[in-house]
Amino acid sequence: MRDAATRQGPGRLLITVYGIFALAATSRSAVQLITRFDQAPVAYLLSAFAAVVYVLATITLALNARRVAYVACAVELAGVVTVGIISLLVPREFPDATVWSLFGIGYGFIPLVLPILGLLWLRKTK
Repeated sequence: MRDAATRQGPGRLLITVYGIFALAATSRSAVQLITRFDQAPVAYLLSAFAAVVYVLATITLALNARRVAYVACAVELAGVVTVGIISLLVPREFPDATVWSLFGIGYGFIPLVLPILGLLWLRKTK
Protein backbone atom coordinates (compact mmCIF):
# COMPACT_ATOMS: atom_id res chain seq x y z
CA MET A 1 0.00 0.00 0.00
CA ARG A 2 3.02 2.26 -0.33
CA ASP A 3 2.52 5.65 -1.94
CA ALA A 4 -1.26 5.44 -1.47
CA ALA A 5 -3.08 8.72 -1.08
CA THR A 6 -4.66 9.42 2.28
CA ARG A 7 -8.09 9.58 0.65
CA GLN A 8 -8.11 6.00 -0.67
CA GLY A 9 -9.63 2.94 0.98
CA PRO A 10 -10.17 3.37 4.74
CA GLY A 11 -8.95 6.95 4.38
CA ARG A 12 -12.32 7.83 2.88
CA LEU A 13 -14.07 6.75 6.07
CA LEU A 14 -11.52 8.62 8.16
CA ILE A 15 -12.07 11.81 6.15
CA THR A 16 -15.84 11.37 6.40
CA VAL A 17 -15.70 11.04 10.19
CA TYR A 18 -13.40 14.05 10.41
CA GLY A 19 -15.82 15.99 8.21
CA ILE A 20 -18.74 15.10 10.46
CA PHE A 21 -16.79 16.20 13.53
CA ALA A 22 -15.73 19.40 11.76
CA LEU A 23 -19.35 20.23 11.00
CA ALA A 24 -20.60 19.26 14.47
CA ALA A 25 -17.85 21.06 16.37
CA THR A 26 -18.14 24.19 14.23
CA SER A 27 -21.91 24.34 14.66
CA ARG A 28 -21.78 23.64 18.37
CA SER A 29 -19.04 26.15 19.09
CA ALA A 30 -20.73 28.87 17.02
CA VAL A 31 -23.96 28.48 18.98
CA GLN A 32 -22.09 28.37 22.29
CA LEU A 33 -19.98 31.44 21.52
CA ILE A 34 -22.96 33.46 20.30
CA THR A 35 -25.49 32.51 22.97
CA ARG A 36 -23.60 31.58 26.15
CA PHE A 37 -19.99 32.75 25.94
CA ASP A 38 -20.12 34.37 29.38
CA GLN A 39 -21.13 31.08 31.06
CA ALA A 40 -18.05 29.04 30.14
CA PRO A 41 -15.63 31.01 27.96
CA VAL A 42 -12.72 28.56 28.27
CA ALA A 43 -14.85 25.57 27.30
CA TYR A 44 -16.44 27.38 24.38
CA LEU A 45 -13.15 28.73 23.04
CA LEU A 46 -11.71 25.22 23.25
CA SER A 47 -14.71 23.94 21.30
CA ALA A 48 -13.99 26.54 18.63
CA PHE A 49 -10.33 25.57 18.55
CA ALA A 50 -11.30 21.90 18.21
CA ALA A 51 -13.56 22.84 15.31
CA VAL A 52 -10.66 24.55 13.52
CA VAL A 53 -8.46 21.50 14.08
CA TYR A 54 -11.16 19.16 12.71
CA VAL A 55 -11.67 21.33 9.64
CA LEU A 56 -7.92 21.48 9.03
CA ALA A 57 -7.53 17.71 9.46
CA THR A 58 -10.45 17.03 7.11
CA ILE A 59 -9.09 19.27 4.37
CA THR A 60 -5.47 18.17 4.65
CA LEU A 61 -6.34 14.47 4.70
CA ALA A 62 -8.59 14.94 1.68
CA LEU A 63 -5.89 16.84 -0.20
CA ASN A 64 -3.12 14.46 0.87
CA ALA A 65 -1.26 17.37 2.49
CA ARG A 66 0.62 15.01 4.75
CA ARG A 67 2.77 17.37 6.83
CA VAL A 68 -0.10 19.60 7.83
CA ALA A 69 -2.32 16.55 8.40
CA TYR A 70 0.31 15.12 10.77
CA VAL A 71 0.38 18.40 12.69
CA ALA A 72 -3.42 18.62 12.81
CA CYS A 73 -3.77 15.06 14.13
CA ALA A 74 -0.94 15.55 16.64
CA VAL A 75 -2.42 18.82 17.92
CA GLU A 76 -5.81 17.14 18.18
CA LEU A 77 -4.39 14.23 20.17
CA ALA A 78 -2.48 16.60 22.47
CA GLY A 79 -5.63 18.69 22.92
CA VAL A 80 -7.84 15.72 23.74
CA VAL A 81 -5.35 14.36 26.27
CA THR A 82 -4.63 17.75 27.85
CA VAL A 83 -8.26 18.88 28.05
CA GLY A 84 -9.26 15.39 29.19
CA ILE A 85 -6.82 15.49 32.10
CA ILE A 86 -7.66 19.08 33.07
CA SER A 87 -11.40 18.41 32.90
CA LEU A 88 -10.91 15.47 35.27
CA LEU A 89 -8.66 17.32 37.71
CA VAL A 90 -10.33 20.75 37.62
CA PRO A 91 -13.95 20.16 36.59
CA ARG A 92 -15.05 23.65 37.69
CA GLU A 93 -13.10 25.04 34.72
CA PHE A 94 -15.45 23.12 32.43
CA PRO A 95 -18.98 23.90 33.60
CA ASP A 96 -20.11 22.93 30.12
CA ALA A 97 -18.56 20.15 28.08
CA THR A 98 -16.32 20.57 25.06
CA VAL A 99 -15.68 18.02 22.33
CA TRP A 100 -12.48 17.10 24.16
CA SER A 101 -13.76 17.16 27.78
CA LEU A 102 -13.20 13.93 29.67
CA PHE A 103 -11.35 12.57 26.63
CA GLY A 104 -14.40 12.99 24.40
CA ILE A 105 -16.77 10.93 26.55
CA GLY A 106 -19.77 12.84 25.20
CA TYR A 107 -18.86 11.63 21.72
CA GLY A 108 -18.14 8.01 22.61
CA PHE A 109 -14.38 8.68 22.95
CA ILE A 110 -14.16 9.13 19.18
CA PRO A 111 -12.22 12.40 19.70
CA LEU A 112 -9.55 10.37 21.51
CA VAL A 113 -9.40 7.53 18.97
CA LEU A 114 -9.73 9.61 15.79
CA PRO A 115 -6.32 11.36 15.88
CA ILE A 116 -4.61 8.06 16.70
CA LEU A 117 -6.27 6.48 13.67
CA GLY A 118 -5.34 9.54 11.61
CA LEU A 119 -1.68 9.32 12.60
CA LEU A 120 -1.61 5.57 11.98
CA TRP A 121 -3.23 6.05 8.56
CA LEU A 122 -0.75 8.75 7.62
CA ARG A 123 2.09 6.45 8.62
CA LYS A 124 0.64 3.47 6.74
CA THR A 125 0.15 5.44 3.53
CA LYS A 126 3.59 7.02 3.70
